[in-house]
Amino acid sequence: MGNTTPGAPKGSDTKILLTGVFGPFARDDEYGSRKVNPMELYHNQVTRLQGPFSLRMFHRTFGLLMIEANIDAPCTILEFPTLERFTEELDKNEYDIIGISSIIPNTLKVRKMCEEIRRRQPGAIIAVGGHIANRDDLGSIIDADHICRGDGIRWFREFLGQDINAPIKHPALVSGFGTRIMGLPIKSKNTAAVLIPSVGCPMGCNFCSTSALFGGKGKSITFFETGEELFSILEQLEKDLGVKSFFIMDENFLLYKKRALRLLELMEEQNKPWGFYVFSSARVIRSYTINELVRLGISWIWLGLEGKESRYDKLRGIDTMELVRELQSHGICVLGSTIIGLEEHRPENIEDAIDYAVKHDTDFHQFMLYTPLPGTPLYCEHEAKGNLLPESECPAADIHGQERFNFRHRHISGGAENRFLLEAFKRDLEVNGPSLARIVRTRLAGWKRYRNHPDRRIRSRYRHGRRGLGSVYAASVWSMLKFPSGESSSKLQCLLDDLYNTFGVISRLIVPIIGRFLVPFIRREYKRLAEGWSYEPPVIYEKNERALAIEGLSFRKSRKEIGKVSLPAYDLSLALEDCRNRMDEIYGQLSEYCTRAKLQLSALRHQLSEKGDHASEQLASIRTRLSDAMTSAREQLYHARDSMSASYLRSREQIDELFSEMHNRLDAAKNQIEEACLHIEMLIDEKYGLDSGKA
Repeated sequence: MGNTTPGAPKGSDTKILLTGVFGPFARDDEYGSRKVNPMELYHNQVTRLQGPFSLRMFHRTFGLLMIEANIDAPCTILEFPTLERFTEELDKNEYDIIGISSIIPNTLKVRKMCEEIRRRQPGAIIAVGGHIANRDDLGSIIDADHICRGDGIRWFREFLGQDINAPIKHPALVSGFGTRIMGLPIKSKNTAAVLIPSVGCPMGCNFCSTSALFGGKGKSITFFETGEELFSILEQLEKDLGVKSFFIMDENFLLYKKRALRLLELMEEQNKPWGFYVFSSARVIRSYTINELVRLGISWIWLGLEGKESRYDKLRGIDTMELVRELQSHGICVLGSTIIGLEEHRPENIEDAIDYAVKHDTDFHQFMLYTPLPGTPLYCEHEAKGNLLPESECPAADIHGQERFNFRHRHISGGAENRFLLEAFKRDLEVNGPSLARIVRTRLAGWKRYRNHPDRRIRSRYRHGRRGLGSVYAASVWSMLKFPSGESSSKLQCLLDDLYNTFGVISRLIVPIIGRFLVPFIRREYKRLAEGWSYEPPVIYEKNERALAIEGLSFRKSRKEIGKVSLPAYDLSLALEDCRNRMDEIYGQLSEYCTRAKLQLSALRHQLSEKGDHASEQLASIRTRLSDAMTSAREQLYHARDSMSASYLRSREQIDELFSEMHNRLDAAKNQIEEACLHIEMLIDEKYGLDSGKA
């Protein structure tokens, strides 16, 4: 067992299933699911306590999709299955190799999946990869043939006997799906595409599991070396997906400055107003001028702040508060990341550490517990000191950084770390307000600074980011003021006033109208969250062209099957209650038949002594009628069940149709309002030579 790849005897005819672990996820169960660890990046670690204003969305398993795009074999993708759906797939379709991608908290799920594969498809080879592969003891926990640590594309190519050095093909992927906020699903045609230039991180922070997975400090795997390669892929993604913004899944994309500046040259030559969401470190950002960042289209940066006076080289000598303010003043949103529970943290200074993080006032803020993950230098350090908690005290399912330490902290004990973590999220919300409002503030700053920029490419990008600021986004801020949250209320009011002053009288008229539409949905979301409602991703099932060809299917017709997200529990309960009422009615009819039969049998006993033969005939007749009545009742029961099932499905379809129609109308109204606003602004500009705000 290990990273060895003996090769597949069938070569390119090897049938492959690539799957993630099974759900549901946002609940506590015996397989390691945890309610505090949902399958949502933002709601899990960033906007955790922001209630209805929390950004809710799911992300695909990008590693599996990259592997599938870069091997020549029949391949099926199964993401977010239930255990029942996973076992159903094993029963229906036979595979030569099954690859499972997982993180460490889902160890027990991987073990269960391996057991089911051995039971249902004993001839299949099992390969397990992802961050879970950083566990040195994984081979003794799960029954897998191969544990793949590092580059999965290279591993599968070698396994299949294909060219491991063949050029990497980049699939057309969107960054997220199932987006919702304020209790409403967001159906956007402009979801950012995903670009993955490399994996791993050469910065090699001691706690970083991603860096450890791909070789550690100073190492990474680069798929695309030049600006020309990136430009070509971005152009194709723009064409295939109709997008102009891209989420770059690279731990430090801007580190390779020569490549980034060459990409900038090509963007300017071809007049591409693209926007990029990137990960970066403070020192790397400071190696660029703000002009270069703006021209390059940097719109959003995930920035590691870690902690006050932290010892990481990437932060040394950098005033991160000044850096964040400068970026935001140019319309660049910042997601700051802070660690709770660093070595120097103790109960008496943790409040200062939290206040330091909150004062950055980043658009988003991730808070994570200091967690030694297997494979990292930090883990080895604590292992050598004997500080790690045994599995019996801290199961793998709890090693996710959002509830407890998996080691004995020198100064923080007794579970106090969870209280400090929640306090950080709470304090950030109370002081700075919901992240949605902060994004509006930063976009507004960018629009005001660059709306008249001489470069049409830059002007176009900021004009795109300005859409909705004077209407829907302003209405979101208006709605937030109806649900005050501490010190942030004054900031929200100042932001709303700034929006009104910038976009003028039209904005003042339409914002309260849209806001009154939003408030009931926000109230409903508050109620649902208080009742324990959770959000689960739908099952995603895809086959590539080779797999579809085996089944005689068309790739165009059968490329993707994505199940709809289930209706909220309280909607389903109404249908079930109706069904129960119908069945109770049928049960009452059956009870009447039984009562009448008992009365007739009692009368029959009285007659038996006088008319034996006649009584026997009556008894047979009663039995026949009773049997007929039971059969009829049973048929009615089945009919009611089928009828209610069909009725519920029809109701659900009608709800979906009505909801879709409502959103289409809202989108149409929003577009009409936006067009009217822009038209009025143009008229004012033509007549007075002033913008609408000054008018």
